[in-house]
Amino acid sequence: MNRNVYLLRFSCLVLVFVIGVTSFWLAGLRYDVDDLMKVRFLAVGQGDAIFIETPSGKQVLIDGGNGSVVLTALRKYMTWYDRGIDLVVSTHPDLDHIGGLVEVLPRFEVDSILLTEATQSEGEGQFFYALALEEGADIIFARTGQEIWLESDIVLKVLSPAYDPSLLETNAGSIVTLLQYKDVGFMLTGDAPFAIEDYLVESGEDVEAQVLKLGHHGSKTSTGEKFLAAVNPAYTVVSAGANNTYGHPHEVIVDRVQNFGATILSTAFGEDISFVSDGLSVWRKR
Repeated sequence: MNRNVYLLRFSCLVLVFVIGVTSFWLAGLRYDVDDLMKVRFLAVGQGDAIFIETPSGKQVLIDGGNGSVVLTALRKYMTWYDRGIDLVVSTHPDLDHIGGLVEVLPRFEVDSILLTEATQSEGEGQFFYALALEEGADIIFARTGQEIWLESDIVLKVLSPAYDPSLLETNAGSIVTLLQYKDVGFMLTGDAPFAIEDYLVESGEDVEAQVLKLGHHGSKTSTGEKFLAAVNPAYTVVSAGANNTYGHPHEVIVDRVQNFGATILSTAFGEDISFVSDGLSVWRKR
C-alpha cells in the first residue's frame, strides 16, 4: 500500500474525529433557540434546590439541599464543560438549604451571590459566607424592593426580608423572591413562616403567581390561607424527602391546597419537578 493511500486513510480518520467532536459539542450546548424559561425543583432529598434557565442561557441556583446530591442533579441540565452559574441565592443558612451550596461554590464560577445576614443558626452558614468571599463573586445582601434582571423581560424580585435579619430566627429571615417572566410568576418562599406571609399580604405587594413553592417543605407553620389566596397558584410544589421524619408535607397543608383547587406536586418521589414557560403560560415538563 503506497504512501498516498495511507495519507487518505489518515485524513478520513481525522475528518471523522472532527465531525464526531463537533456533533458532541453541538448536542451539549446549554441553551435552546426558543423563548422558553425552565424552572426545575430538584429532588435533593429533605431540602430545597431550584435551578432556573432563561431563554438566553442565564442560570440561577436557589439553595442546594444538603450534601453533594445537588451536583448530581445539576449534571442532568448542565454540560460537562459548563462550569459557570450566573447567580446563586442562599435563602437562609439552615443545613438543608445551604449544605449543598458549600459543595457548589468550589466547583463552579459564580458571578453573583444573593444571601442574608442571618448566619447564626448553623456553622455551615459561616463556612458558606467564607467560601462566598473567596469566590470573588458580587455579594448582595437581600432587601425588599431589589430587582435582579436576568433578561429584559425576566426579573427576580426580592419580597423579604425588609431589613437586616441577623437577629431573627433563620426561617423568618428567609429570602422570599418572585420570579417574573412577562405574565408568569413563580413564588419562591424559602422557609418563610406565617408571619412573613401575612406581612407580604398586608403590605399590598402583588404576590400573585402561577407556581408556589410551599414554605418550609409543606410544614404547617407556612402556607396560610390568606397567603395562598393572595398568590392564587395553579401549581404548588413541595421540596421534601421521602418518608422524612418531619412529616412534610403536613396533612393540614395538603388538604388546604387541595381544597383551594391547586395541583400539589412533590420531589419526595425522587423526580425533579420541572416547569416551562413562554412568559404567557406555564406548563409542567415531564
